[in-house]
Amino acid sequence: MGSTSARKNGDGLGRRDLIKRSAALGLITVPTAGLLSACATGGGGGDGGKETKAPGGPKSEKNPLGVVKGAPLEAFIFKGGLGDQYAKDAEADYAATYGAEVKHTGTQQVGPKLTPRFAGGNPPDVIDNSGADHLDMNKLSTQGQLQDLTALLDAPSMDDPAKKVRDTIHPSTVEKGRHGDTFDVLYYAFTIYGTWYSRKLLADKGWAYPKSLSEMVALCGEIKKAGIAPWTYAGKFPYYVHFNLFAQIAKIGGMEKWIAIDNLEPKAWTSSDAVKEVIEHYEELAAKKYFLEGSQGLTHIQSQTAWTKGKAVFIPNGSWVENEAAPTTPADFGMAVGALFDGTGDKMPHGTLRAEPSEPYIVASKGRNPAGGMELLRIMLSRKHAQNFATKVKSLTCVMDATEGMTLSPGLASASKVFQEAGDNLISLQLQEWYPALTDEKIGGLTGQLLAGELKAADWIRKTQAECDKVAKDDSVTKFRRTA
Repeated sequence: MGSTSARKNGDGLGRRDLIKRSAALGLITVPTAGLLSACATGGGGGDGGKETKAPGGPKSEKNPLGVVKGAPLEAFIFKGGLGDQYAKDAEADYAATYGAEVKHTGTQQVGPKLTPRFAGGNPPDVIDNSGADHLDMNKLSTQGQLQDLTALLDAPSMDDPAKKVRDTIHPSTVEKGRHGDTFDVLYYAFTIYGTWYSRKLLADKGWAYPKSLSEMVALCGEIKKAGIAPWTYAGKFPYYVHFNLFAQIAKIGGMEKWIAIDNLEPKAWTSSDAVKEVIEHYEELAAKKYFLEGSQGLTHIQSQTAWTKGKAVFIPNGSWVENEAAPTTPADFGMAVGALFDGTGDKMPHGTLRAEPSEPYIVASKGRNPAGGMELLRIMLSRKHAQNFATKVKSLTCVMDATEGMTLSPGLASASKVFQEAGDNLISLQLQEWYPALTDEKIGGLTGQLLAGELKAADWIRKTQAECDKVAKDDSVTKFRRTA
């Protein structure tokens, strides 16, 4: 969810050398050169890591995790689309409570900067492990480098000591943050994925947000006649399209079929009617030239800017987009997000939404102050800081009902509305989390060709299955499984 920036390395290592060193150590997921500037999802799920005991000193009612007073804390925060001020605000409360110095680093190069430190045994205490240059959490967990956060889940919440932290956060947060039986990743944000648009533009033109794939195609025809591009996307990072495309397959085919894809099962792509329907839909959009000309050469920021300037009506994205695109968004834009479209014989009902925990926070088990790292997360999970996050970055957190009674920004209000309307019909996917090199590079490359009209749907499906089969057979890649 990160905005791009010019990257400079001030640690004495050339950037290419540092990337190669990171890859050799196996601690960083290394995308292609183009992907290094954009947002990527973190890791999650799978078979278990080594359990680490809860650290800290004497515990009390007011200090349930046993934070040592005055012990310094180091926080390393991904500074992308969400910025890092919300984390600084929580750190200020931590510093005031424990009389401790907090060293804060905001960066878009989490993996390259921290790989040498993990290898050297001196990692920072708490890390927001997001962005394209993120650390490989699956390997870190397997190596016992991640602190078991069960003590955090069982600690009393900041707002109501009668409630444990685990009772204040969305249950999917706990499910997604496990490696085997160990909960060692806290996904702090709660992202709503979907098709984003301007309420004002649709209202001015008399267009209604379509309910189905076929209605979308028909509306695209009207939009094109009006001299506007129906869609744009981040062509340099086409995995952004997967935020919608993958979830659309799950809605039509059902979660059982999608879980087979997450689990890299043979013929999971090639035997699915839902895959065929969705990929053929995108092939049709491309054939009818319903994408903004030149989209294949745009970064996520450039595509968002084209969209906020009214050059395209729809864009696939996550709810961080409101904050990230704020500099170019007109005051009356009316940013909104729609749920997934209906297809043929859908297994999940109208209004189904992809909504899941995001923004992975980890605590280093070999850091100097893991108890302090967990306490910072407990502070962030308070209603005060969940609301601060919503205000500052226009996004939800995993804290349930934290925004109740707040006046929300247009995009966040829309995201909250579709989330409430979806009820239990929520889709959470793991393929991009578990195998980002597969989805973002290999399948992403195929998707880029599909949207540029250079690849037919049948070839996309066949080649995607082949890429997944390669990963399934590759013993060097740690595999993960889900049952629900």
